[in-house]
Amino acid sequence: MRPERLTTAVWARPPEPPRPGRPRVWLARVEDLLGVVAPLAGTLLDSGERARAAALRRAVDRDGYRVAHVCLRLLLGAYLEVEPSKVTFVRRPCPVCRGPHGRPDVPGVPLCFSLSRTAGLCLLAFADTTVGADIERLPDPDAVAALTATLHPREADELAACPPEGRPAAFARVWTRKEAYLKGLGTGLGRDPGLDHLGACARGPRRMPGWTVDDVAVGAEAAAAFAVAER
Repeated sequence: MRPERLTTAVWARPPEPPRPGRPRVWLARVEDLLGVVAPLAGTLLDSGERARAAALRRAVDRDGYRVAHVCLRLLLGAYLEVEPSKVTFVRRPCPVCRGPHGRPDVPGVPLCFSLSRTAGLCLLAFADTTVGADIERLPDPDAVAALTATLHPREADELAACPPEGRPAAFARVWTRKEAYLKGLGTGLGRDPGLDHLGACARGPRRMPGWTVDDVAVGAEAAAAFAVAER
């Protein structure tokens, strides 16, 4: 699917809510929004968010965090018709260890969301059922070689069958599918990424038990995907 481009014009009127079983996915480019959105961080983000942004060592990471989380609050505020600074987040229990670091949630509302960011890009997904999203810049060949062993054996075989020049894109494709699915489950990488076969091939939505996983077209420099729970 193609994401909706997040621009300052979006805030002029409330966006339409997600359709049943189909998420709304937004792509934000940090450089396009930084000048307008980042100055809002001091008033919209809570103390924990501001502290996490300040703790990031690189300016590019701090900028990306602020843009991503301000945009998340602005969109949630628009969808829920509340002041963005009043949106309260909680963490669901982790399905693996039951610790308080599972999927983020806004309690008491029928809207689920997922946020992901990579250098210069942010992906935000909203749905009426559980959703996970991930975006990644294409890795270098050394990273592909180092991380392929963590994948499902069939995925590793699919990567090996790709020509060397195509492996970074294929790896990013399978990795974002996997991360989106694991974020939707609420486990993140607490679940062994080698357990589930999401596939490295560039073809249609994939079905996992109770889930649909699909790619998001974000351009040649990155890969992205979402996973949405079936109702």
